[in-house]
Amino acid sequence: QVQLVESGGGLVQPGGSLRLSCAASGTFFRINDMGWYRQAPGKERELVTIISYWGLANYADSVKGRFTISRDNAKNTVYLQMNSLKPEDTAVYYCYAAIQGAPPGPVVDYWGPGTQVIVSS
Repeated sequence: QVQLVESGGGLVQPGGSLRLSCAASGTFFRINDMGWYRQAPGKERELVTIISYWGLANYADSVKGRFTISRDNAKNTVYLQMNSLKPEDTAVYYCYAAIQGAPPGPVVDYWGPGTQVIVSS
């Protein structure tokens, strides 16, 4: 049974920083892409950033230059460093991972339960 567990959300003032973490546990062959999505109240879930196994990252235009994704493959963990936070970054942030079971098993998408980020003065 594969699980993703996020941590690091909370309340921060505009211009502040937060660091989110997401660790995958369970039995699997390899984690391919990992990333973060977010969903603000009344809006659809959107991609924030995604990183490949080899460390290639893509970002939504709205967070480029402010957010940095990284991963530690040995720890099956992905991180999101969020700087210069704005009120419009307020959302529930969901960890995502594309995980391959025992080879040649299929790749399955997994999601964490979400962690709330509130940017407010």
